[in-house]
Amino acid sequence: MRSKLSKFILAAALLLPTLAAAEPVTLKLSFFTSDRSLIYQTLIHPFVDAVNREGKGIVDIEVFFSGAISGVQSEQPQLVSDGTADLALIVPERTPDRFPDTAIIELPGLFKDSVEATRVYQRLAERGVLAGYQDYYVIGAFASEPEGINSRKPIASVADLKGLKVRVNNNVEAEVLERLGAIPVLLAINKTTEAVSQGMIEAAAFPPSMLFEFGIGRVTSNHFMMGLGGVPVALVMNRKKFESLPAAARAIIEKNAGEKFSIAAVRQLSLHDKQVLQQLQSDSRRKVVFPSTSDAKAIQAAFDAITDQYVKSSGHNRALLAAVKREIAQVGGE
Repeated sequence: MRSKLSKFILAAALLLPTLAAAEPVTLKLSFFTSDRSLIYQTLIHPFVDAVNREGKGIVDIEVFFSGAISGVQSEQPQLVSDGTADLALIVPERTPDRFPDTAIIELPGLFKDSVEATRVYQRLAERGVLAGYQDYYVIGAFASEPEGINSRKPIASVADLKGLKVRVNNNVEAEVLERLGAIPVLLAINKTTEAVSQGMIEAAAFPPSMLFEFGIGRVTSNHFMMGLGGVPVALVMNRKKFESLPAAARAIIEKNAGEKFSIAAVRQLSLHDKQVLQQLQSDSRRKVVFPSTSDAKAIQAAFDAITDQYVKSSGHNRALLAAVKREIAQVGGE
């Protein structure tokens, strides 16, 4: 009897490593807003859903919504770097010192659309061409459609921007609007509606798809579609954590990440932009204005001045712009 019991215990002990190995790897993803948000549904959920479906028993991604780990956008890259979270959606402009080269994706008028900008951003970020991304595995790098100015006050022309306090996403937008007479205010997207409601600012730069996502559409009714640059964001993973995963888990993540995923996500977001713009134009309570020919020239002049300033500021920036233009030419030939 004792011999049989000993054999059973030995067999169970031998099975323990196998049972432990069968446990899936759980990865924590930090997200600063809700699971109902368009950002989550288009830029994150397809990846999470695919990995969790295909990786059942191998790898599982648990998403911590609404800032459960941290709701501060500027903290997201560090959460991934120090292992507090394994993955996060980052807004590089919230930490420009950490991701200085991402400004190249923000330059207005450089890309023909968000798909082209996203394709170039993804390629440069995952190859480590852009400073700051080397410590991350870039699952998806995305650029929004060009932003318009959404205001409580009417904007019929560029002249109406003068003295207008406008929320901007990044320093490039700030410099463009300063040249056109506006007063830019750098502010996180999820803080903007409150700032408009309290009279701290009068307008905000947003793409159409984000107007009702964060409530700015409820407090503005004038929309000047001047086509500022798109906003880059990226879904990243701690590179060391990625490289430490079992081969099967890495393969599943790699299969569902990258350029194909990024382009599909941005195309879906772009479709929503078009739908929202149509809704704005059909709403009699709203005023949608596209720049006149003369205003378009003034706006383009501001865009050109910012690009020229960017190139002249350093040899590195000049080389980076040349690299982006090579990618644009290659993308156009595919």
